[in-house]
Amino acid sequence: MEYVVLIIFVIICIISLRIIFGINIKEIKKLAINEKLDLIAEKFPSNIEICKKILKKLKNETVKIEEEKNVKTSLYIAISNKIVIANLKGNYSRIQTIAHECLHSIQDRRILLFNFIFSNIYIIYFLIVSFCIMINILPNKIMFICIYIILGLIFYVVRSYLENDAMIKARFLAKEYMDEEKIISENEMDKLLQGFDNINYIGIKYVNYNLIKGLLIKVLIILLICFMRTVAF
Repeated sequence: MEYVVLIIFVIICIISLRIIFGINIKEIKKLAINEKLDLIAEKFPSNIEICKKILKKLKNETVKIEEEKNVKTSLYIAISNKIVIANLKGNYSRIQTIAHECLHSIQDRRILLFNFIFSNIYIIYFLIVSFCIMINILPNKIMFICIYIILGLIFYVVRSYLENDAMIKARFLAKEYMDEEKIISENEMDKLLQGFDNINYIGIKYVNYNLIKGLLIKVLIILLICFMRTVAF
């Protein structure tokens, strides 16, 4: 019975957070499409060239840069000090996205490495606990679930700090880059920045919601395994 109560509680938490943050996937996808802004952004150089100039501006030119057309999400890999740029062709927010990853490269390296190592530990722990519950070798399931929740909260705090810091600063770094390049007019820049602001208004909330939702869904999966194991035996 206790697992049923916990399962219902976790589901209510996920739904409540979605309502509180006002997460609307269709609205997010709609904001990402703007042909007029795409045409303005196309006036700027290639993604790699933009990345090199922003890194130079940040005085961090040791970072490796790769562009992968088959990758959907751009990312900075701390362990190898590398920025992987996704397929951003025709995407007006590409300058801000690249600025975001460049900012990750200058964040506190201890936190970046901790996030990389801890996130893997966090995933491995989830897999081990789930498997052990399935084969019924955990003496105190609730204790191991509580440990997982604590690990998840640590992961959330560290990851949300890194993402929020980069997301908030990226808009201003992108503006500085565009100001210096003088490729587009002030009016065009204002339109692009307004587009960035619109994305950030929803995007920052979405990223934070998605991080905590990931934790809650994994907890939900563990609880469902516990419940099914209890019912089966």
